[in-house]
Amino acid sequence: MAISSDINIKNKRASFEYNLLDRYVAGIRLLGTEIKSIREGKANINDSFCNFFHDGLYLRNMHIAEYSHGSFYNHEAKRDRQLLLTKKELKKLRVKGEEKGFTIVPLRIFISARGFAKVEIALAQGKKDFDKRDTIKEREGKRELDRMMKK
Repeated sequence: MAISSDINIKNKRASFEYNLLDRYVAGIRLLGTEIKSIREGKANINDSFCNFFHDGLYLRNMHIAEYSHGSFYNHEAKRDRQLLLTKKELKKLRVKGEEKGFTIVPLRIFISARGFAKVEIALAQGKKDFDKRDTIKEREGKRELDRMMKK
């Protein structure tokens, strides 16, 4: 039984602010009302980031709106949520993430074919201002080229 899902919440700023090196897909430990809100598309990961706490990797500052039909069982909107990865992946991310200039950023949230909420994260290195200007120039050049091709 495959569930077709059009939920795809993206962090558009991540590719502009960072050079994305390695990508991983991780599960998220959620409460019942949180998954219902995500399925309604009411989540935001623009200002979120990943941190190691004790033995796990946690997604911090991710906003999931309170579920509209939830009663007193509703969740806290910006709580820390644990990411579910293998020990090998966690070890690799911990070693790389502690190096200077590297961070772990979430790229998108989606619903898998089995109906589970997943988050795509990336090991990233921050861009300098001149790198960001180069990115803008590339994007504008590509846009101009597309306009010329359509004419």
